[in-house]
Amino acid sequence: MPQNKILILFAHPLYEKSFVNQTLVSHIPKSNHITFHDLYEEYPEFDIDVKREQALLEKHDIIIWHHPLYWYSCPPLLKQWIDMVLEYDWAYGKKGKALQNKMIFQAITTGGLKENYCETGRDRFTIPDLLEPFNQTAKVCNMIYLPPFVVHGTHKMNEEEAINHAKTYAELLLFLTKNEINSEEINSNFYMNEWFLKIKSNG
Repeated sequence: MPQNKILILFAHPLYEKSFVNQTLVSHIPKSNHITFHDLYEEYPEFDIDVKREQALLEKHDIIIWHHPLYWYSCPPLLKQWIDMVLEYDWAYGKKGKALQNKMIFQAITTGGLKENYCETGRDRFTIPDLLEPFNQTAKVCNMIYLPPFVVHGTHKMNEEEAINHAKTYAELLLFLTKNEINSEEINSNFYMNEWFLKIKSNG
């Protein structure tokens, strides 16, 4: 049985004010195959240890950028992490093969409803459209980019709804550690959530 190792790179500058993210994080399973890495906790002064971060990446098979959607992108520390850690001739370039064939996706929280994120909605673009720069970054680094796990409507979410999302996230993480991952099958879905719900219903 496969034992994929997952690295969750968590970036939330106002974590103490985010009930939904607190709930998601509190439900992350305690497992030797799941590493939770809080970037704002580790680097409050933004002084990222590049070699340490690269070593962490090398030890894991699946990477998750877990963050709120800030102005249609990620919080600043995660952007700095991407800029500094994904170095030429390590992550990309002729010699940059360190991340080749590792899988990566984003776990996103947003106050906006799903129907807002479309061509005719208030936000005009879908979440996957807005995440295209991350997708392209992954592809340049020879990684396999998967659809995001998205939690919509966080501003008006009640405790029961948040816990349900957190339980699904936890189940997904355990499933990913224990099963062979078919990236083509997952990429035929809009969100990671949708794919996993199909897996559960068929299981």
